[in-house]
Amino acid sequence: MQQSFHGAVWKNLSAINVSEHIEKKGNLSYLSWTWAYSQLLDVYPNSFYEFSENTVYPDGSVEVHCTVTVVCSTDSEKSVSRSMWLPVMDNRNNAVINPNARQVSDTKMRCLVKCIAMHGLGIYIYAGEDLPQAEAAELKKPLTEDQVDNLVDLMEASETEYDSFTRHFKVNSLSEMTAGQYQNAVSILEKKLQRMEADNASH
Repeated sequence: MQQSFHGAVWKNLSAINVSEHIEKKGNLSYLSWTWAYSQLLDVYPNSFYEFSENTVYPDGSVEVHCTVTVVCSTDSEKSVSRSMWLPVMDNRNNAVINPNARQVSDTKMRCLVKCIAMHGLGIYIYAGEDLPQAEAAELKKPLTEDQVDNLVDLMEASETEYDSFTRHFKVNSLSEMTAGQYQNAVSILEKKLQRMEADNASH
C-alpha cells in the first residue's frame, strides 16, 4: 500500500533530530525559525507559510495565527496545510498585555516554528521529549552479541570489575544494557584504558 503524502511528510520531518538546535529562554524551548524553515525547504523546497489576522482579546492580549503548506517537490498537486496559533507570551508563559510590535513579530516566528512542528519537525520538543521517537526507540534496543563482546574485551583490558560496572548502569548483566547506554559504557572504558596506558608510559 502506497504511503499518502501526508504520511510521508510526517515520517520524513519527524525523523530529523533537532536536539542540537534547541535554544532555551527561561522555561521555554525554541528552535531558530531560520534553521527550522531552512530544514523544511531542504526537504520540501516548494513549501510556504502565511499569517492570518491577529486575534486581540478584551484584556489586551494578542494571539497570532500561522498556516504552513508543505508541497511535494515532484508533484505540485500534492500538498498538506496545517495551522497553529500562539499567544504573545513572556518567558514565564504568561500572556503579554498590549504587546509591542517586536513582541508580536517574535511570536509570529515562534508560531511559524510550532506550525512546522505540526508537520513533524521538532514535534517532540512540545511533548517534553529529548529525541525523535524513531531515534528514542533505537536507543532502547538491547545490545547485540558483538556489542556485549566488545564491552567484555574493554573491561578485561581496562581491568574493570564486572559487578561494579553493571551496578553503575543499574543492570544485572551486560545483556540487559540498551543501545543508548552502550556508547556511554564504551566511552568510560576507553577513557580508563587511555589513563592506564598514559600511566604506564610515564613509568
